[in-house]
Amino acid sequence: MDDKILQTTRELIDEAGYPALTVDRVAARAGVGKAAIYRRHASKAEMAFAATMYDRQLPPLARTGSLHGDLLALVRAFHVRMATPEARQLAPALIGELAVNPELVKRFQDTFLAAEQAAFADIVEQAVARRELAGPVDPAMAHLLLLGCLASALYILNLPVDDALLTDLATAATAGITALADRHRSAPDGAAEQR
Repeated sequence: MDDKILQTTRELIDEAGYPALTVDRVAARAGVGKAAIYRRHASKAEMAFAATMYDRQLPPLARTGSLHGDLLALVRAFHVRMATPEARQLAPALIGELAVNPELVKRFQDTFLAAEQAAFADIVEQAVARRELAGPVDPAMAHLLLLGCLASALYILNLPVDDALLTDLATAATAGITALADRHRSAPDGAAEQR
């Protein structure tokens, strides 16, 4: 049933666009009740986000052997999901709904963002184990440095995002994460310096 709901959502977005998408239309075409949809997705925006960007598990981590390589592989994988026409259409609507719906914010943080930040935690942990980083870095900050910049490039600045830009984003995120690890390591009692 999950696959049918998500496939139907994608079809309706392709046919008429996100603004015309409704839970009623998805339920009717998928042959399921609205209650079944709402048990899985708290809102139209969440359903559409799951269908267009998270219909599958996160890609497995590349394990390239370097922080930069791991971040580059990750940003390339996310770019494939985030740059689709459906995602570009949906992202502003989802951002708007997150701004006014605290329950959706919590669900979004507990599901999609938690999975993404777990990937960053693993990448940072591996870099610390390889001694590329002086110590751990908050996965939320690593997430912001890489995927926050990608989202901004795609959805706010409308930049043409190619592999050269993805490589630059990974390079900048690597430098930022490294600097944060060094800063936290050198701060007295392990606390970050206040600025």
